[in-house]
Amino acid sequence: MESKRIFKMLLAFYVVVFLFGFPQGLGGQKRPLDKSKLRIPDENHVQILNMEDGSSIIGRTKEVREKEILFESNLGTITVPIEKIREVKEVPASSIKAGKYWFPNPNATRLFFAPTGRALDKGEGYMADYYLFFPMVAYGVTDRITVGGGVSLFPGIGIDKQIFYFTPKVGVLKGEKLNFSAGALLARFPGFFDDDVETAGILYGVATLGSADASFTAGLGYGFWGGDFGDKPMVMMGGEYRASRRVSFVTENWVFPGADEPLISYGIRFFGENLSIDLGFITVLGEGAFFPGIPYIDFVLKF
Repeated sequence: MESKRIFKMLLAFYVVVFLFGFPQGLGGQKRPLDKSKLRIPDENHVQILNMEDGSSIIGRTKEVREKEILFESNLGTITVPIEKIREVKEVPASSIKAGKYWFPNPNATRLFFAPTGRALDKGEGYMADYYLFFPMVAYGVTDRITVGGGVSLFPGIGIDKQIFYFTPKVGVLKGEKLNFSAGALLARFPGFFDDDVETAGILYGVATLGSADASFTAGLGYGFWGGDFGDKPMVMMGGEYRASRRVSFVTENWVFPGADEPLISYGIRFFGENLSIDLGFITVLGEGAFFPGIPYIDFVLKF
């Protein structure tokens, strides 16, 4: 029953984060202001001052004094006490659209289930949950090596009968518009009716062309079960298009060896600076198609 308790705790956590946002700091502790960011930015960047009262100001620092800064915003040049500043973010000027900050896509390394060609930067990570029953954690060990893994949490099933999975990934090519990675999805499946344990997974290569706001992704993967690999690769194609500050459209599509009908998926990604929620549908293309398809849901919390 341990897995059932963990499942309920995880579900409650995601509900709280979705409704109220992710808390600042851990354990309720206030993070001190990084004063090294109190500087005059170059012309290609702007700053966002997040204030202690919860408000934000977008502009550029013009002068740094001992206890205050002169800050130029659309309201003019104002004097801001340093003690009132909670955080300073320096972002590309291109990320400000119609006076609002378009924060980076927090889930740029995956479509729905499939990875993109991008790898996490060193020190970046995320917690994810697919269909509620498949949580995982991923972390950027270096700028090119990402490791992740998790265990299923089917209620009422002991830990010895759960599915364990491991997702290493290497960023072979890491650029602004073109990224290529190679990796694996490795899974341990328990014997539900005997003591046999099977291993299965996919070895893949995947490339992503475009920015985090508009991209096309394609990949090839060889599946295996036990020690037997498939004779032909499976093919994945998909993409993401950011329609607004907090919404993007996502599609992920698969062609499996020997299957007559491709598997397709489509949906919407809702996100903030750290949290994204995917709502989509999965169906097939061909005679077996049905609309809108099987519902899909996942949550990703970046840290």
